[in-house]
Amino acid sequence: MDKELQVVGFRIGRETFGVPISLVREIVRVPEITSVPNAPEYIEGVINLRGRIIPVVDLRKRFRENVAAPTKKNRIVVVEVEGRLIGLLVNSASEVLRILPSEIEAPQDVFQEGELNYITGVGKLRGRLVILLDLNKILQRGELRRLDETAELVGAGPVIGTKREL
Repeated sequence: MDKELQVVGFRIGRETFGVPISLVREIVRVPEITSVPNAPEYIEGVINLRGRIIPVVDLRKRFRENVAAPTKKNRIVVVEVEGRLIGLLVNSASEVLRILPSEIEAPQDVFQEGELNYITGVGKLRGRLVILLDLNKILQRGELRRLDETAELVGAGPVIGTKREL
């Protein structure tokens, strides 16, 4: 019997994505996000999560999706990547999906090589597709360093913030 892969599922646009449950620390409602000057467009800013400053990446912008107005369903999926906590802003997140390895197509069978190197596979689950992501490749080392610098900048002093009502 194949061991099921457990992933946390979330939506961006009309698509369902998944990341290994072992990387997810928590899922939170979107709190006040403090914007950071000169940050890349897809870095929404930082949040204070129980005393820890965590950078927030808007995966919708990172994937070049149209970003609709914020809703009450928006969530931040807090993940740990290379020892760092990072918030991923998504349209919605709520479910743990269990996918059998036999139901996962390898990325090279679906996409051209190198085209979308951050996809580890495409899972088939009860008639829908779940795109499985490699967070280490979505957030390359240089971007991770920049996220660290962003969090340190905010932790060191006040930054002009914007409040988002959700």
